[in-house]
Amino acid sequence: MSNPLRITEQFRYFIEHAKTLQAQMDASAIILLYDGTADWGRVKKLVGENVPFILAVDTEEQAQGAAEAGINTIVLEMVGNPVYDRLMQALLEAITDDLIRPGSQIVAIYGGFESNTIDTVSLISLKEHLNRLTSTDLRLLNTTVPLETLKTIVELAVEIGLSGREGKPVGTLFVVGDKQRVLAESHAGGFDPVRGYSRSERNIMDARVREGIKEIAQLDGAIIISADGIVEASCRILDASADNITLSKGLGSRHWAAAGITRCTKAVAIVVSETNGTVRIFQNGEVMLRIEPTNRKPFIWKKLEYEPPEN
Repeated sequence: MSNPLRITEQFRYFIEHAKTLQAQMDASAIILLYDGTADWGRVKKLVGENVPFILAVDTEEQAQGAAEAGINTIVLEMVGNPVYDRLMQALLEAITDDLIRPGSQIVAIYGGFESNTIDTVSLISLKEHLNRLTSTDLRLLNTTVPLETLKTIVELAVEIGLSGREGKPVGTLFVVGDKQRVLAESHAGGFDPVRGYSRSERNIMDARVREGIKEIAQLDGAIIISADGIVEASCRILDASADNITLSKGLGSRHWAAAGITRCTKAVAIVVSETNGTVRIFQNGEVMLRIEPTNRKPFIWKKLEYEPPEN
């Protein structure tokens, strides 16, 4: 585990700079990304009570004391992942938890060059990106699938849309809920990588399972997930008809399959477009929500020269 965060003069400078930037740009919040522990009570005092502040760490242990200090905390469970991926996941979870405004700007503080040192402040403009991925929007879906399950799968789909697998675009289709009818309206497309594993080894809430699903997502066919988050089958060919369904021009076979299966069942389908990473959520044969991938270009990573505050 990384060393505890030291409350140095440099760290104080970055906090003050972030606060000034947040106020000047009317940003939704300041988000601190760190992969270690700290006296979060002291950090909260530096930030101040009236400044919207979010902490993103990798483990529950690192977050210890943050909630007691009144800090909104996101636990990423992404130990060892690149800074960009962790920061993106933090933003996704902050949006889904309604901690930041969709389409707004965010001030991020993190170690862009050294993991144990806060050395970078970025102003991130979300603009139109991810502006439909909110808990409020997901609650509008008339489904028995628990919100937490749906959020987890949508976030996984967005991750796949953003980064693909090993730098290659990946198209994916998840079908969630109403598993018996979905399985009845589909057939095996060949070897199923999830077959034979226990329920605990197929629980989508487990980060290791989600990593495995990213690999399976490269294979043809749909991934079927029960309402309680258990991956029931993969590589399934959906048999439901898409007759008399109208979709936007240019959508591919996965989208038509998603529309067909959600029209004849009570399931929700989540499709990742292979061409551009866009995520679409289907219900009742229609696109209900659309999530655009975040382009890396708007992210400005700049190492600031440290200037001690004047006495």
